[in-house]
Amino acid sequence: MEISHEIKKRRTELNITQEELAERLNVTRAAVSNWEVGRNYPDIQLLLKISDELNISLDQLLRGDKTMVSSIDKKN
Repeated sequence: MEISHEIKKRRTELNITQEELAERLNVTRAAVSNWEVGRNYPDIQLLLKISDELNISLDQLLRGDKTMVSSIDKKN
């Protein structure tokens, strides 16, 4: 499963709105929306915060999204 689906799925399971998650992560609601529709990806530091806020492992967030992993790999 792609990271966009994992973020949305877990956020809705926890009954957190996009606005609430955005506030917790200190980003805009539009940023959260963009992640959830796959328009772009959060950076690695935000992934750590997302993992903490949604109580989901980085492994679960990243493992199913080969595009995201490839994107991180290219930046290094």
